[in-house]
Amino acid sequence: MPERKRKKGRGLRNFFIGLLLVAGVFTGYFIWDTKLVPPEVADKSILNNKRQNPAPGFYVFDNNRLKKNKYGLWEMYLEGNPFEMGVANGKLTRELIKIQEDAFVEQISELVPSPAWLKFLKYFIAWFNRDIDENISPEYQREIYGVSFSAADGYEYIGSNYERMLNYHAAHDIGHALKDLALVGCTSFATNLHHADNTLIVGRNFDFFVNDDFARNKIVAFVAPEKGHKFMYITWASMIGVVSGMNEKGLTVTINAAKSDIPGSAATPISILAREILQYAGNIKEAIAISKKRKTFVSESILIGSAADNDAVIIEKSPAKQGLFTTTKGFMVCANHFQSETFSMDKNNLEYMEESASTYRQQRCEQLLLESDSIGYLRSAAILRDHKGLDGENIGIGNEKTMAQMISHHSMIFMPKKLEVWISTSPYQLGKYLAYKLDDVFSSFPLLSSPGQLYDTLFTIDEDPFLHSSAYTDFIAYRKLRKQLGKHIEEKSRIDREDEFIKQFTRLNPGYFEGFMLAGNYYYNLGEYEKAKRFYTVAMGKEFENLAFQRMVRNRLKELKSRNK
Repeated sequence: MPERKRKKGRGLRNFFIGLLLVAGVFTGYFIWDTKLVPPEVADKSILNNKRQNPAPGFYVFDNNRLKKNKYGLWEMYLEGNPFEMGVANGKLTRELIKIQEDAFVEQISELVPSPAWLKFLKYFIAWFNRDIDENISPEYQREIYGVSFSAADGYEYIGSNYERMLNYHAAHDIGHALKDLALVGCTSFATNLHHADNTLIVGRNFDFFVNDDFARNKIVAFVAPEKGHKFMYITWASMIGVVSGMNEKGLTVTINAAKSDIPGSAATPISILAREILQYAGNIKEAIAISKKRKTFVSESILIGSAADNDAVIIEKSPAKQGLFTTTKGFMVCANHFQSETFSMDKNNLEYMEESASTYRQQRCEQLLLESDSIGYLRSAAILRDHKGLDGENIGIGNEKTMAQMISHHSMIFMPKKLEVWISTSPYQLGKYLAYKLDDVFSSFPLLSSPGQLYDTLFTIDEDPFLHSSAYTDFIAYRKLRKQLGKHIEEKSRIDREDEFIKQFTRLNPGYFEGFMLAGNYYYNLGEYEKAKRFYTVAMGKEFENLAFQRMVRNRLKELKSRNK
């Protein structure tokens, strides 16, 4: 072999060896740098304790309890130091943890069907969240670590039990940024307007939808931590972060997503910040001070109601700054945009106010508050259940501009001075609201030796009559047909007896732009442009929930019009 060829061969060999070494070093560094090490826990003996199941739907672990009430809500009591509470939480809810993780991973697979993209997403999140443990206090790390011992098998390819449980607490934040709020569009309000004794009342819809399975097993948790205040919050298995809750001092916390840039690095998940406020703040001043200490992933509004102050404020927080919204009007509404002076010129916020449903929904909530002679817990439920547009206009069931978008994970009403809370039962906010008195629950729950009733039946709010209407029945049918139609639109395939199908579909929710837009999309994809034009024209006469959809339909109509020239 000529010397030149031998040198070339050695050069190529050395190049590939070098490339493999670089790849190996990078892979080793990636694994080392993204590995999340569990916190040190000196005493793990509680892991040897066994869960008891003295009655169907009733579980006991030391002084901790989990029970299911007749309306399908799980009720849980936890006490102890952080690791002990985490272990108890996990052991009590281990079957529910598997259901939640199955539902969550299934939805991720539907949103990202490509295996290559799923793998990329896994490594992106691992890299992005490599420092997440530095932004979560050791106290909450130990609690999450305790829960992780009960995590389901089969998901090791995503990460270790502890890594998954930790990263899931940032899922709301990452999904909020990457999906541009596709899963969240919450509304909350606080008011002492027209109330008989000028007492503060807080209402909220948590419109966070993953899928039906994820929303099925809600947990009403009552927590007596080793440090800080006792508190209650509504959650799902494995989630120690807070999205809605109230503590024994009558301080309420509810979070609403706002417009964000894609975050550049890990920070404190917003639900962990909300948990810290709920556990350690007794008034508005203390809540603000805690919030200022933490840097968060994304932009979020935190509505704080306070019995001590008989007032409410909205802490508006972005990764770069914090603002505060207050009012003297006697009420405030929090949707998905910022209202404080701090963000008055913020480009993201101004764009979102113009493009989204947030401003319209806020106006509708304010309208409902102002038209009421008296606002107590019953009227608050009616406001949270309202499915109309401004001035009571029918803008379609499920429109994001309405208060009740028919996607709520939960809906809650708080009366902070009385330490009373109402929690919705399925479906959405249409089922009965159950009333809990915090003092009564904290005194009786840890002593239960058999299933007992924790909610106060005297103050139960009846289910919404709308639940038994033909309009609701039609909406459920509409959702099923929408899923079928969406699949055919994606595949650009025909539906059997398509004209009859489309006619039935659009009649089920006639006030909603979406049905007519989707019908137009179906025919457009099949090249049947006259039919598409007809449905797009009808859609343009409806109330769109955001400008992006309206812009798309308008552009399609312009295109179809030019085709006829």
